[in-house]
Amino acid sequence: MKLHSQRTTELNRLAGYGEGYFLVNEERVDGHVIVAADALIRDISIDPCAPEVVDAATVDALLALDPELVLVGTGARHRFPPPDVLARFAARGCGVEVMRSDAACRTFNIVASEGRRVVALLIAIEG
Repeated sequence: MKLHSQRTTELNRLAGYGEGYFLVNEERVDGHVIVAADALIRDISIDPCAPEVVDAATVDALLALDPELVLVGTGARHRFPPPDVLARFAARGCGVEVMRSDAACRTFNIVASEGRRVVALLIAIEG
C-alpha cells in the first residue's frame, strides 16, 4: 500500500509497505526494521511468527535512540510483547504503543511530523 509520500524535511518517512518490506523515503527495505526520524536500523532479528518476543538487544537498540514514544508494529496481527519488555520502556519514561505494522507506519509519520522523538519497530507483514 502506498502512503503519502510528500517530504517536507530530510527526516525519515514511511512511504509505503507491502508483503515483506517497507518503503522508507521511497527506498525499499526488506524485512523487519527500526525507523526513527533520523535513523534506520535494518536486519532486525525477530521471529515474524512470534513478534511479541522482542529480545534484549532489540530493546537496547530502540532505547539507544532516546525515544519519548516507541511504536511496535507486530506484523499483520496485533500481539503484545511480554510485560518485562514493556517494563523496560516504562522504567526509562518512554511510552509504548503496540499495533499492527500498517497502523504503526501511518502513526509514525503523524507523530514524527509533530517533531516528537518517535521510534518504530516494524515487523514485516508476511503474506
